[in-house]
Amino acid sequence: MWVNPEEVLLANALWVTERANPYFILQRRKGHGGDGGGGGLAGLLVGTLDVVLDSSARVAPYRILYQAPDSLVYWTIACGCSRKEITEHWEWLEQNLLQTLSIFENENDINTFVRGKIQGIIAEYNKINGIKEDDDTEKFKEAIVKFHKLFGMPEEEKLVNYYSCSYWKGKVPRQGWVYLSINHLCFYSFLMGREAKLVIRWVDITQLEKNATLLFPDMIKVSTRSSQHFFSVFLNISETFKLMEQLANIAMRQLLDNEGFEQDRSLPKLKKKSPKKVSALKRDLDARAKSERYRALFRLPKDEKLDGHTDCTLWTPFNKMHILGQMFVSTNYICFTSKEENLCSLIIPLREVTIVEKADSSSVLPSPLSISTKNRMTFLFANLKDRDFLVQRISDFLQQTTLKIYLEKNISGSYISSDDEVFTRSSSLISGSPHKSLSSESEGERQFNLNDNGIPTATQALMTMYRQRSPEEFNPKLAKEFLKEQAWKIHFAEYGQGVCMYRTEKTRDLVLKGIPENMRGELWLLFSGAINEMATHPGYYEDLVEKSMGKYNLATEEIERDLHRSLPEHPAFQNEMGIAALRRVLTAYAFRNPNIGYCQAMNIVTSVLLLYAKEEEAFWLLVALCERMLPDYYNTRVVGALVDQGVFEELARDYVPQLYDCMQDLGVISTISLSWFLTLFLSVMPFESAVVVVDCFFCEGIKVIFQLALAVLDTNVDKLLICKDDGEAMTVLGRYLDSVTNKDSTLPPIPHLHSLLSDDVEPYPEVDIFRLIKSSYE
Repeated sequence: MWVNPEEVLLANALWVTERANPYFILQRRKGHGGDGGGGGLAGLLVGTLDVVLDSSARVAPYRILYQAPDSLVYWTIACGCSRKEITEHWEWLEQNLLQTLSIFENENDINTFVRGKIQGIIAEYNKINGIKEDDDTEKFKEAIVKFHKLFGMPEEEKLVNYYSCSYWKGKVPRQGWVYLSINHLCFYSFLMGREAKLVIRWVDITQLEKNATLLFPDMIKVSTRSSQHFFSVFLNISETFKLMEQLANIAMRQLLDNEGFEQDRSLPKLKKKSPKKVSALKRDLDARAKSERYRALFRLPKDEKLDGHTDCTLWTPFNKMHILGQMFVSTNYICFTSKEENLCSLIIPLREVTIVEKADSSSVLPSPLSISTKNRMTFLFANLKDRDFLVQRISDFLQQTTLKIYLEKNISGSYISSDDEVFTRSSSLISGSPHKSLSSESEGERQFNLNDNGIPTATQALMTMYRQRSPEEFNPKLAKEFLKEQAWKIHFAEYGQGVCMYRTEKTRDLVLKGIPENMRGELWLLFSGAINEMATHPGYYEDLVEKSMGKYNLATEEIERDLHRSLPEHPAFQNEMGIAALRRVLTAYAFRNPNIGYCQAMNIVTSVLLLYAKEEEAFWLLVALCERMLPDYYNTRVVGALVDQGVFEELARDYVPQLYDCMQDLGVISTISLSWFLTLFLSVMPFESAVVVVDCFFCEGIKVIFQLALAVLDTNVDKLLICKDDGEAMTVLGRYLDSVTNKDSTLPPIPHLHSLLSDDVEPYPEVDIFRLIKSSYE
C-alpha cells in the first residue's frame, strides 16, 4: 500500500535491493522470500528483531524508496506484504512517474512533486473507501494488515489495539505481540525461526485475572474452559487488562443480546494532530467505558454521555470549606465528586440552571465559576484549569437544554433566550474572598445546633412541646418518626433539598437510621436518579399505559397470574384499586422493554414502590431498578443475579471462610442470590424491616445487599455449620430473617408470609433491623 513519505536514514541496513532506477529502489527484508541473500542466521535474526522491536518492516517485508539524484536522503513511499502487491506499485511508478520526473531541473521540485503525488493517491483512496484522515496512524494501519494476515482474520474483524508482552508456553517465555480485536485475543511470536501463534475467542474465556508472583509482579492469566494462558512483561499492564475486561464483557453482552458491537459515532473524536496514537475503535471503547462509570457514579440516564472532566474545588457552605474533587460535564448534567470518598457529591441538571457566572481570579479563589439554580442555590467552583473552554461547553449544552424545554412547553420560571442573559460575565461576584452569601451562616446553622448526642436541640424542644400537648396519648413510635422528620428538615435547610442537594456522609447516616414514611417516595426518586428520567420524559408513562391497554402477550399473562400474590398480606393490595395500579405499572414496563418483559420478583418490588410513590413515580423507580441499578436481574435467565451470586461466593470465601466450604456443599448460596437479591429482602423479611433495606439500597446500591447477606451469614455461622442439608440451612436463615423487627415503624403490624407458614413453637429472639444494618456496614 502507498504510505505517506517518511524519511529513512539507513536504506540498506537489514534490506536487500531487488530493483533500482535513478529515482526509486524496490527492497526486500532479509529473511523473507527465496531468492538468496536473506536466509540463514541473518534472516532468523532479522525476523526475531522485527517481532521484538515492532519495526514497521515486520508488517511489510517489501518496500519502495524514493531518492532524488545526488541526495543522501531516502523516503519510504510504499510497502507491501507480498511480491505481487509491491510489483504492481513499482510498475505504476515506472509507467506514470519516471518519464515525468526527468523534465524537472531542481531537486526540491522533484521532491515536492513525488511527495504530493503519493499523498494525493492516498487521499483519493481514503475518500473512495470512506477512511477519515485521523482515524488511525500509519503504524496502526500496518498492525491491522499484519493482524489479518497472520491469523487469517476476515476484513470485518476490527483490531482495537496491540501490546508488546511475553507469553509463557510451558516454562519458556515467548516475546511477541498480543492483538486485541472485538472477537479475539491473539498472540504472535517469531524467535530464531520458531513461530508461536495463539487465537482465543472472548466468548470462550471463563476468567481474566491480574496476578502478581514473586518472579513477575505483573502477569495476566487468561482461563478458558480447557486451558490457561499466562502473559507478562507489559509496558502498561493496567491499560491492557482494562481493555481485555471490556472486550470480554462486550462479548458476553453479544451472547445475551444477540447484537453485534457498534461503534458509538456520537462520542467525541480526537483532533487531527492529537498526540495519542491509538485506534479510533479504542478511543470509542475508552469513551464508552468512561461514560458508563460516570452514569453509574451519579445514577444518570443510560443514554447520558460524558463530555469531559476536570479537577477543581467546590465551596461547601455547610462546613465553610473548599473541597478538592472533580467536575464532570455531559450534555444534560454538571456533576461533582470529592477526591476523599463520601465527603461530598453533587448533581446539577442543566434544566435547573438559571445563571452561570465567571469572575476575576483572586489569590483565594483562582478561576472561579458560580452556578445558580431555580431553587435559589448557588454553587461555587474554583481552581478550574481551562475555565473559558469549560464555560463555552456548558453554554452550548445549556442552550440545547433551554431550547428543548421551550419546545416542550414545559417551562418553569422565566425563559432565558440569549447568551448574554444565560452567562453574566460578572467581575464583582468574587473579589479576593468568597461570596458574602456563601461565607455567611446558612439558615439551618442559625436555627439549629447539635448537642453532644447528635440530636438537634431545637428538635428536642419541639419534642417536649409534643409530649406536653397530649401526654396521655403519647406514642413513642410517632414521636420517633417526628424526630426523624425534623432531622431531615434540618438536613434540607443546611444541605439543600431536591436533586441539587449536597450529598454527604451525613446524608447516608440519616438514611441508615431509616427514612420517614412520608418522605420515602421523594428520597427514593432522588437517590435512584429516577427523578431525572421522569422530569425529562413528561407524558411518557401515560402514553405507554394507553398503548398497552387491551394488549395481550406472554408478559401480560404472567402479570395477571402474579398480581394477587405480590404483597397479599398488605391491605393496599386486597382491593381492585391497588391491583389495577400494579397491573398498569408492570404492563407499561413490559411494553417499554420487551427484552425483559416481565420477570417474577418484579411484582413484589413494584408493589412496595407503589406504597410510597405515585404510579408514574413507581414506574420510573422500576426503570431505574431494572435497567441501571440491577442490570440483567429481571429477565428469563436472571443473568445479573447469577453473576452476583459468583461475586457473593468470592466475598463469602473472604469474609466468612469457616462457613464457605459448608455453604458450597449445602448449595445455600444459589438460593440466597435468587430470593434475597432479586427481591431486596422483601420476600424473606417482615415488610416494615425490609423497606429500611430498600432505603439503603436506593442510597448506596447493590453493595448494601452484599453487606447485609454477609452479616446474616456471619451471625448464623454456628447454626449453619451443624446443618445436614440445604433445607435445614434455609430454615435457620428463614427463622432468623423472620425475627428481624423495626420497632420504629408506625405501620400496623403486617403478618409475614414466612412466619405464617412456620411451624416453630419456640419464638426466635428479635433482631433489630438498624443494628443489623450497622453491623453490615462495620
